[in-house]
Amino acid sequence: MTASKDVVVDIQKMSLTFQTADGPVYALSEVDLTISRGEFVSFIGPSGCGKTTLLRVIADLERATGGDILVNGVPAQQAREQRAYGYVFQAPALLPWRTIESNVTLPLEIMEISREERIKRGHDALKLVELNGFEKKFPWQLSGGMQQRASIARALSFDADLLLMDEPFGALDEIVRDHLNEQLLKLWARTNKTVAFVTHSIPEAVFLSSKIVVMSPRPGRIIDIIETDFARDRTLDVRETPEFLEVAHRVREGLRAGHSYDD
Repeated sequence: MTASKDVVVDIQKMSLTFQTADGPVYALSEVDLTISRGEFVSFIGPSGCGKTTLLRVIADLERATGGDILVNGVPAQQAREQRAYGYVFQAPALLPWRTIESNVTLPLEIMEISREERIKRGHDALKLVELNGFEKKFPWQLSGGMQQRASIARALSFDADLLLMDEPFGALDEIVRDHLNEQLLKLWARTNKTVAFVTHSIPEAVFLSSKIVVMSPRPGRIIDIIETDFARDRTLDVRETPEFLEVAHRVREGLRAGHSYDD
């Protein structure tokens, strides 16, 4: 594989099979995908299709059993060792005995960054997610949406160009989720991070993404890759436009086709 400076993630013919006591589980099959710098790419598909597994392979939290993957032009393991990405999990995973500031700066502490620099980066990250002023609060003093914003700030604290997000808003109510979707878009526009985002929601995928990757039931295959051209400063009102509804329809049709192919 050859690397381009504009390609952040390059996956070719990648497969992953888990060996279990009941026999092999084929999680991903023949995945080809390129994510370019500055893109917001959503993975969508039915439960168990391998969306999160694909994200974890990019993060080198799972190892592919076939094919090739480069992250920032190097193998995924090397990219992880270079701390090339921030990872936001489905749950905030904040330590309840640490303040929001000390939760956000925990990765920097592990990296043995100086205390002065940790505090500066933590404040900058909390400001990006509009949580400045909450540094000394504890997680249990914040709402679920605020806790998830703190987990995003933690992923931003060491300023990696790649942000990996595994259904970060899936457990939140629709009103909070809509608000955080708008905030995430503003954050993406301000930082120009490359984002890989897992979701079960068609409206969320269409609203957030510059590229949507539609996946089939297990073993996960890419059924369709849909480019969008919505303005970066879009608001929730875009969801009422014919262009939005057309993209959503194409995603839905891809999901249906994936089920038919699986049958």
